[in-house]
Amino acid sequence: MVVTRMGDGSFITMTRDEVLRDVEEGVADAVKRGKIEPLSSDEIEHIVDICCRPQKFVSVEKGNELVLTYDSGTLKVTRLGIPIGMPQILQLYERVFGADSLELAYVHYSFKPIKSIVPEEQYAVAETSLVTTAPLLYGAMPNLPLYTKPDGPCENAAELLPMGKIEEAKRAQEEAAEYAIKDMVFVSSGVYEAGADGIDFDTTAAAGDAEFYATLKATEILREKYPDMAIEIGMAGEFVLGFHGSIEYDGVRLAGLYPHKQVGLAEKAGASVFGAVVNTNSSRTFPWNLGRAVTFCKACREAANIPVHANVGMGVGAVPLVMTPPIDCVSRASTAMAEVGKMDGL
Repeated sequence: MVVTRMGDGSFITMTRDEVLRDVEEGVADAVKRGKIEPLSSDEIEHIVDICCRPQKFVSVEKGNELVLTYDSGTLKVTRLGIPIGMPQILQLYERVFGADSLELAYVHYSFKPIKSIVPEEQYAVAETSLVTTAPLLYGAMPNLPLYTKPDGPCENAAELLPMGKIEEAKRAQEEAAEYAIKDMVFVSSGVYEAGADGIDFDTTAAAGDAEFYATLKATEILREKYPDMAIEIGMAGEFVLGFHGSIEYDGVRLAGLYPHKQVGLAEKAGASVFGAVVNTNSSRTFPWNLGRAVTFCKACREAANIPVHANVGMGVGAVPLVMTPPIDCVSRASTAMAEVGKMDGL
C-alpha cells in the first residue's frame, strides 16, 4: 500500500493501481479544462513512481536542482513571532537555508499601503543589499480591492454587480486598475533604485482580470523605464477570473485564461519570470492533484520563452491546503515539476 494524502492534508492509503488511476484522471481534467496536450504514458508512470516511493522525502538527481524564488519570504519568519529584523531574516535565508534568491516584504504585503512608507522600505532594501549576495527581489500584491470604498477612492464592483449595475462595476474596476498601476510603478521604482534587483508581483489577478491587466501594464512601464530590472509575475490562481469580463491586454481578452495563455501576455509585457499556479482541490487525492498540476505547468513551459517557476506551496501546485505544507507532498510535487513538468524553477 502507498501512504499518501488528500488535498486537505489528511493521510490515506492507496494501491499503486489507484494512484495510477487518480493521476490519469487529474491529467484528463487539466486537458479538458485547459484544452492542452496530455502527458505521455511514460510521464504518467514517472509521476506514479514519484508518488509511490516509500521515502518521506524524495528529490531529483544531483545536478538537476531547480532555482527557487519565494513569496513574502521575510514574513514566513515574522509571523512565527520571532523578533528579527527583515535584513537579518534574509541573511538567515542566504546563509542558513541556502536560498537561491531573497525577497524582502512588508507585513501588509500590498502596494497601496507600502507607497506611504517607501523611504523606510528603501532603507531596508539598501541595508539588505549590503549584507547579502543572492539576488534580492521586493515582493507585494497588486490587491485591487484595496482601492474600493470605504478604504479607497473607487466604487466597489462587488456591491454594484448584484444590483445589476454592470457598466458601473466595470468602470469602477478600470479606475481601480489605474490607481494600482501608479502605485506598483512608484513602489517598484523606489525599491529598485535603492538596490533591489527586481520586483515580485505576487498573487496577481486574485481580484480577477482587471488586476491582471493592471499588473501587465505596470510591468510594461517598468520594463521600459528599467531595462535590466528583474520582474516576476506570480499568479493567484490557475485561470483568470472574469470579474470584469471584457477587459483586454494587447488585444487579448483576459478572462478565463489558463497558465499557457497567461505566460504569453506576461512575456509581452516584459516579465523576466512567470509564476504558474494550479489550484489544489482539497477533496481529491494528492496523486490526482499532482497529475493535474504537472499537466498544466508542462503546457505553460512549452508555450513560454521566459523562465517558468511553478508555485508549489500551500494550496497550489498539488500541495495540500494546510498552513504548514507536509514535506512528503512538497518534495514529490517539486520533483515531478522538475523531472516531468520541465520547470525552470519553483
